[in-house]
Amino acid sequence: MEKRIYIIGAGFAGQTIADDIKRKKIFGKVNAFLDDDKKLIGSMIEGIPVLGPIDSVTSVLNNSDYDEAIIAIPSAPNERIKEIYETLTKNGFSHIKILPGISQVISGTAHFVQTREIDPLDILGRTPIAISLKKSLNYLRGKRVLITGAGGSIGSELARQLLSGGAERLYLFGHGENSICQIFRELKVLQQEGVGEKATIVPIIGDMRDRNYTDYIIQRTKCDVIFHCAAYKHVPMMEENQVAAIENNVFGTKNLLDASLKHKVGRFVLISTDKAVAPVSVYGVSKMLCEKLVLDAAKKASAEQAIMFVRFGNVLGSRGSILPLFQNQIKTGGPITVTDEKMERFFMTIPEACSLVLQAGGVGHNGKSYLLDMGEPIKIIELAKQIIKFSGLEPYKDIDIKIVGARKGERLTEPLWLKEENPTQTEYPKLLQLTNKEYSSERLSSLLKKLEPICFYDDNKSELFRDKEKLVNILCEDCQSLKEFYETVKNDGQQRTELL
Repeated sequence: MEKRIYIIGAGFAGQTIADDIKRKKIFGKVNAFLDDDKKLIGSMIEGIPVLGPIDSVTSVLNNSDYDEAIIAIPSAPNERIKEIYETLTKNGFSHIKILPGISQVISGTAHFVQTREIDPLDILGRTPIAISLKKSLNYLRGKRVLITGAGGSIGSELARQLLSGGAERLYLFGHGENSICQIFRELKVLQQEGVGEKATIVPIIGDMRDRNYTDYIIQRTKCDVIFHCAAYKHVPMMEENQVAAIENNVFGTKNLLDASLKHKVGRFVLISTDKAVAPVSVYGVSKMLCEKLVLDAAKKASAEQAIMFVRFGNVLGSRGSILPLFQNQIKTGGPITVTDEKMERFFMTIPEACSLVLQAGGVGHNGKSYLLDMGEPIKIIELAKQIIKFSGLEPYKDIDIKIVGARKGERLTEPLWLKEENPTQTEYPKLLQLTNKEYSSERLSSLLKKLEPICFYDDNKSELFRDKEKLVNILCEDCQSLKEFYETVKNDGQQRTELL
């Protein structure tokens, strides 16, 4: 039996997907377009009928478990996508795909290969801002672009969007063989299906902690632009492996910056995080120091270079984030675990964050720091309830929600900026500029000198190698927020012990 496909949206995106399916003859047959436009309802487009309105006509379709719906309205707000999804599921559609947001669809062009199974990301949070990638990526045309951590959530999405930037070469740098292999293969398939432009894609397996290798790679690739996404970033995991957090994040970033200065890389963009603001974890301190290293390197940059960082909060759906965690907990019957009823975070979808980062990379100036406007914070417990409902279940009835308490290095709210950083609006929507809070070169150099023998073996200081306690003491001496947080946790622990 041939699969019947219903395309929701008879606009240009929907029509190009229908044409793609018709041409390849391997995905099934487009049975109809569903649309709300009264001018289109009742018409035929390339022999395919347009039915509507969506909410009423869906209930009379004679669909089977084999049928599939594709939502192809990339400009629709999240609220409308949610309504359409609920209408489709209510009327028996179990196979529902969606075309990605407008940020990934250049000039209306869409391909079947770009569609994917709908997930909670498509209906949670606010509607992402629409950015014309074709316009904002002009600065990358003909350039060589290197992404560190290219196999991660942010790095891989940057790579997908960069396919449309007209770059000459796209270097995918990372130390995880499997993740780099996965994104490399995905990009090659996208190119074969006509997505993006004909950039040469080069996978590079390596470790930025290796100073000589990092210098060699930056020199050899002759890259013009670096998007530095690579980092160890899971807070509780890094609290168990604190030396590794500093070794990888801080010294790896320094190696990249030194090589970029030496070999005249035109643009360097560090991806930073709200955990770097008044940090209360070693991971947070590591990212704060990365920001300081970027600002320090910018002072040494030539007139042709621009070195900057872009900071933002949580992204929905990244590896290790709460969304996939909640989904896995639902699959096993629950409960969903939430730290605290009051815990809240700022959220943005990965595609929107990446589009803004790419824009900032083009319009940003040397030595400047930028912040993405994350909107209003969302309570984690409310997010848990929405994900349960998305799964067709009822919170507390089908899936319980359990409050488990904070883990190491966590706080109830994450500030996006310090008061002194005073974010101001740029001429670009959702992109703010911060007032820099710099470290002197002497302070940075002295701190790194103390940390280096702990992270890297030195015959003359062998007793310091991997000394976690010494590392934390050094960081607490330098970072008041970390010191205060650790002292509070220590005092709370003593009080609980005394009560017992």
